[in-house]
Amino acid sequence: MIKPTFIAIAGGSGSGKSTLVDRLVCGRAGSRIAVVAHDAYYLDGTAMPEELRASRNWDHPDALDIELVAEHLDALASGLPVDVPEYDFSTHSRTDRTRRVEPRPVVVVEGVLVLAVAELRARCDLRVYVDTAPEERLARRVLRDTRERGRSIESVIAQFRASVRPMHDALVEPSRAHAHVVVPWDWEHDPTPAVELLEAFVLHSSGR
Repeated sequence: MIKPTFIAIAGGSGSGKSTLVDRLVCGRAGSRIAVVAHDAYYLDGTAMPEELRASRNWDHPDALDIELVAEHLDALASGLPVDVPEYDFSTHSRTDRTRRVEPRPVVVVEGVLVLAVAELRARCDLRVYVDTAPEERLARRVLRDTRERGRSIESVIAQFRASVRPMHDALVEPSRAHAHVVVPWDWEHDPTPAVELLEAFVLHSSGR
């Protein structure tokens, strides 16, 4: 098997990363793509460093099992399937379920901190950063977390102020400098050109 091409898609929480990936997977290049979501690798609350657990900071790299992500990416690069953990965001814990990801010609690694972590960044051939204004990211996060994760508006805003925005400013935004492609995506921008660009890259790199 030819080594897959790895694409990193990073950006702030609520920037539109997952939607961008969904559009790629549902498009004409979808059958050539395997997806690894970085936020599936959050540690259980009890396994997190004490300082992060006490501050409820899930936006620091130490809140994620970076070693396991890297191990899985290397396995996919070698043509082996991996069992990605399933994380329950309502309880902040891993479930006992996993999701089998089979190797494909292109592997998309999606997550807030993918470009901020050198071990992951170095494994990616194309690095994409989705750039979205903070007020739009907050609005999207409020809608997602209240609808899908059972959280109150007050708790979402409190977490955004306490850890999400500070970690974005300290780690996520600076990681933009490592991107080959920056995708502007808020209420004024149509992401279709970016989707088409990435789709063309997937088809080209997978030999079509």
